[in-house]
Formats: sequence, structure tokens, C-alpha cells
Amino acid sequence: MSTVYDLGMASLLGLGTTSSSLVGATVGLYVRFSRRVLACVLAFAAGALISALAIELGYEGAQALLHRGFTSSAAWLFISSGFAVGSVIYYWASLFLEGKGAAVRYATQFREFALARKQHAAKARIELLAKSDLLRHLPPEEIEKLLPCIHARHLQAGEILFRAGDPGDALYIIEAGTVEVLGASPEIGTTDRPIAQLGEGRAFGEMALLGGGARTATIRAIVETDLLKIGKTDFQRLIASDRQLAATVQRISHERAISNLSTGGVNPEIWAKVASQSLDHISRNETNKMLREAGKGAGLAIVLGNILDTIPGCMVIGAKFSGFETLSVTLMLGMFLGGIPEAATSAAMLTKAGYRARAIFSLWSAVVLAGVVAAAAGKAFIGSSDALTAIFFQALAGGAVLALIAHAMIPEAIHEGGSLVVLPTVAGFLFALYLALAASFV
Repeated sequence: MSTVYDLGMASLLGLGTTSSSLVGATVGLYVRFSRRVLACVLAFAAGALISALAIELGYEGAQALLHRGFTSSAAWLFISSGFAVGSVIYYWASLFLEGKGAAVRYATQFREFALARKQHAAKARIELLAKSDLLRHLPPEEIEKLLPCIHARHLQAGEILFRAGDPGDALYIIEAGTVEVLGASPEIGTTDRPIAQLGEGRAFGEMALLGGGARTATIRAIVETDLLKIGKTDFQRLIASDRQLAATVQRISHERAISNLSTGGVNPEIWAKVASQSLDHISRNETNKMLREAGKGAGLAIVLGNILDTIPGCMVIGAKFSGFETLSVTLMLGMFLGGIPEAATSAAMLTKAGYRARAIFSLWSAVVLAGVVAAAAGKAFIGSSDALTAIFFQALAGGAVLALIAHAMIPEAIHEGGSLVVLPTVAGFLFALYLALAASFV
């Protein structure tokens, strides 16, 4: 059973390791610091952690199993199982929390979150656009430029959208509801006669985008109806700024191409799929808007996300401590150094999301507290447990840390520092390797 002294020392190690988070938050809020330098520090920390995981948790754990009579294959399978389970737990937990708003902590995670959200929001509209024979003849890769031209239009039951003889100035797609097409009646004094009904997903007025001309029928809503409208003016402005799109529209405008529209052309499902996958750009205005929206009420998710990144490593640090000669120096070094740029980047992102400095410090203070508790828990429940159980749970924690490195640390470092971060990553690995070898050969 762990002594009070051991628990206290483990807690202090957790405190010292995670205290860099508050330093990083201060840097992100108040200090103008080169983002590339911070990226290099983060990359160095990632390299050091990889080395620590490979040696302290992977190799040393396997060695301990070999001494207990395991074969090399059985030892590998045992350690690998722990790493695999830990990585899967971290992966699914992080995805869940990012979906709840924790993605606002890091630029790379938020970009992935924002693009997924944008694609999901646009999916329904793209599927409706795919039902328009005219729009389906446009390059699906260019559909992102068309989305801002789409406007919503609501009709009350019985409301006339346009009448025969009106100028053709827009394409309409029925999002929900039903309209009827009225043809002019030859008898004087009679009302227009219904000749067709159009339901959800049907498009009409397509030729208005190509040549205009007068409407040949009247459109009236049978029930309350929601429409998507693409105005001729917006469409012409779009093609005027895009040569490729303009050339495509010009080709479609030829009489032969227009006559072929009725054949359906491109498969609607394939067109919609390609169009959705092409939404790989998000503007600064969209980013800032989504940041503010995602950040509202996401405080708990952000706290839990930060804690998720902290607990595994601190538990290992606490579990392995049985004296100063057993300190996980490389693991502590990697976590401490990594905490500075992580917290700095996170503080900058949270500021854009509308968080005040006091709230940001509170979020990272929770990380420090979690580090203290996790280190003590690691000493109490893992470090004092049966050797096999301890080795497995240390491997499990190692898998979670390795997933953190691949999911957040390295992508964030590359995002901020570019290819340059390759060098400090290798340097961190080699430095941690030197510390491990120096400790082994003493």
C-alpha cells in the first residue's frame, strides 16, 4: 500500500508536470511569441514522448514480462493490447468531446470539426441541387461557390410565385411542400387551369439562368412551401468571376446541350457525393462564426478534453514513482514542454471563441488539478497493484498518450510550423533516448 509520502510526492510530480499549462496560457494571452518557435517546442515534446513511450512503457514493460516467464511474442501481444485499448478509448472519447465543443481548443481539430459541420449542413441542399438537370451539368467541384447564391423563399398556401409572362429571373427548387403549374386558359374570363403538380426536390425555371425569357406558366403553392432560389443576377455574377464555370455554362447554353438536359446526364447521387466532398475550404468569416457558436456552452467539454489529454501521462508518472531514481524524466519532460505551446495555442483559440482570460485560466487550472489527482491515483491504484495489472494499465495509458501525440500534438505543430518541425521532433526523440540510456548505464 502506498504511503502518504509516496502519494504526496506523486501529487507534486503531477503538479510540476502540468504547471506548464498555466505558463502556456499566459504566453497565449499576453506574450507575442513566434508561432513557429512554439510549434518547434511542441514537436520536440512530441518526439520526447514517443521515445519515453517506446522505452519506459513499451520496452521496459516487455522486459518485466520476460522476467516473469513470458515469451517475446506473448510479451509483445500483452503490451500491444494495452496500447491498442488505450488508443481506442482516447480516440472515441476525444471525438465525442470535440463534437460537444472541445474542438475549439486547437486550430487543426477545429478545422476538421468546422469542415465536417459545414459539409453536414450543406448535404441536404446539395442533394436537392443534384435533382436539377441544369445544375448537375455544372462541375460538382465548383458547387461550393454556388452555395452563397442560394436563398430561401417561403410561400403561403395559395400564394402565387410568378405568373405566365413574367420575366424569368431565377431557378427554384422545392425544399418542402407542393406547388401546382397553371396553364393559361383560352376562354376569356376564366382562371388559369392546373396542368401539373411539383413536389419536394423538383426544380423549375432552370432556363432562366441561361437565357431568361418570359415565364410560360404560373406557379402557385398548394400548401405552405419552402423553396431554394438561385437568382439569375447572382448566377451571372458567379460565372463572371470564374472562367471555368463560365465556359461550362456557355457550352450548356448551346441548343444541342440544352436539348440533352432532359436525358438526365450525370448520375445525381454521384454528382452530390463529389460536390459534398469538394467543400474543403472554410473562410475566415465562417471560421470565426463557427468558433463563437461552438464555444457557447462548451466549457465542460473543453475542460474534459484538456483532462483527457492530461490524465494518462500523469497516471503513469505517479505509478512508476517509488523513489527519485525511478522518476519518468523523459515522460515528465515531454508533457511539461508540450503543455506550454498546447496551452498557448488553446488560449488564442478560446479568445477568438469569446472566452475571457479569467475563464481560460480556470479551464487550465482544472488541468493542473487533474494532473495532481491523476498522479496520486496512478500511485495508489496502479503502482501498488499486481505487476501484470500495473504493466497492462501503464501500457493502456501509453496508448492514450500516443494517440494524443498523433491526434493533436504533431498535426498542431505542422499546422503552425510547417515542415520545419520534423527536425525538433527527431531532436526530442534523440534527447529523450540519451536520457534513458544514460539512466540505464549508470
